[in-house]
Amino acid sequence: MTPELGCDVLIIGGGPAGLAAGLFTARADLDTLLLNDGDPILRRNAHLENYPGFPAGVNSHRLLELMGEQADRAGCDRREGRVVDLRESADGFIAETAEGRTLAARFVVAATKNTVDFLTGIDGVEILDRGKAFVDTDDRGRTGVAGLYAAGRLAAQPHQAIIVAGHGATVGVTLIEDSDVDFYHDWVTPEGYFTDRGRELPPGCEEIDKAERESREAESVATMQERFAEPHPEEPQQHPSVRDDE
Repeated sequence: MTPELGCDVLIIGGGPAGLAAGLFTARADLDTLLLNDGDPILRRNAHLENYPGFPAGVNSHRLLELMGEQADRAGCDRREGRVVDLRESADGFIAETAEGRTLAARFVVAATKNTVDFLTGIDGVEILDRGKAFVDTDDRGRTGVAGLYAAGRLAAQPHQAIIVAGHGATVGVTLIEDSDVDFYHDWVTPEGYFTDRGRELPPGCEEIDKAERESREAESVATMQERFAEPHPEEPQQHPSVRDDE
């Protein structure tokens, strides 16, 4: 069967780990598709107190929206869908979704919470049973199958948003380094930082002048003022096991 859609990177899971991975791969100009099945567990958080950069904490719904907006801005294509089967192909991987779609990808990042059913048929993927299912990886998120990675909670990372987001970023950068994309560092520097020292601008870096820096900062300030102008309207989600007697 010919895949309906092809991409460089397929990310399975739309929580902080998947979004962070997609942000980096998309910024590196890898065609990135993220499939999200349902609401990330972070939406159950009543108020996120320990995410760096927010001294008084932050609404978890707001944080997810901002992370999604940032991934979109980088060029990550986010869609709803659930992968039910994944298999290797000559050019990477073929994924089948519950909706009956077939997707082809060179690389795959599994970033679900503990869902591993779609991985069980792939030789080289080791599933760890620790009361919940996890995927065995190295410290950069690589599984035993080239081109297949696991990020965040699925890779047995601690259950903290900042940690799984950071691990997703690690996996994204690892994937870029493993690909054929020229990459040195995702870094925006002041004008002349490299070139005034007689160095060529390294791959993945950008130099900007004072006017461009001020323009970007002004946009950043305006965006955050707008996003935080009012309290978030949504209530945190309750655990599915809690009975609603109302």
